[in-house]
Amino acid sequence: MHGPASPAWLLVALCAATGAYCLLRMRSGVEDQRRAAGGDAVMGFGMAAMAVPAAVFTPPAWAWAGGAVVFGAAGLRGLWAARAGRRHLHHLVEAGAMVYMAAVMAASPAAGSAAHVHGHGTSGPPVLTGALLLYFAGYVLLTGVRLIPGVAVAGGGAGGDGAATAGWGDRPELARACRLAMAIGMLAMLPAM
Repeated sequence: MHGPASPAWLLVALCAATGAYCLLRMRSGVEDQRRAAGGDAVMGFGMAAMAVPAAVFTPPAWAWAGGAVVFGAAGLRGLWAARAGRRHLHHLVEAGAMVYMAAVMAASPAAGSAAHVHGHGTSGPPVLTGALLLYFAGYVLLTGVRLIPGVAVAGGGAGGDGAATAGWGDRPELARACRLAMAIGMLAMLPAM
């Protein structure tokens, strides 16, 4: 791998691995966690597809419009789930960012994923890009702090009945780590918009 293709492949690997783990998390016995894991898996695989270098595969422009529709539907699902709790708002923002990136890629004259990962594509609205960058940077910092063991909320750590019976797919810190990985991926992809 030479030059800018290496970061793109690393991003593909990170997002695909996150999507695969989220598919495994869908085996949870808790319905809300299964639904969240499904949304995370869609985001992970979608981000992996967007990050594939154009030298390897350049999808047709209609594929990006199709991606925008899929992520728009995921955003509507996130909006519906947000009625039950604020924690679902992140899925809404994440889906909106994916719709935005897919729309920019569809409008790009070189409608390939590497055109955006490597900065050769058209620019999106800088205010929206900046707002999304700020959101995901804040999310990465906040989630990173929450993953530090000493900062864990009382009663949410090891021990107790929940930790003894919870499967590895039901561990909230692993779900948080998946979302952290995808937010880092967003931070890598958005500056090229």
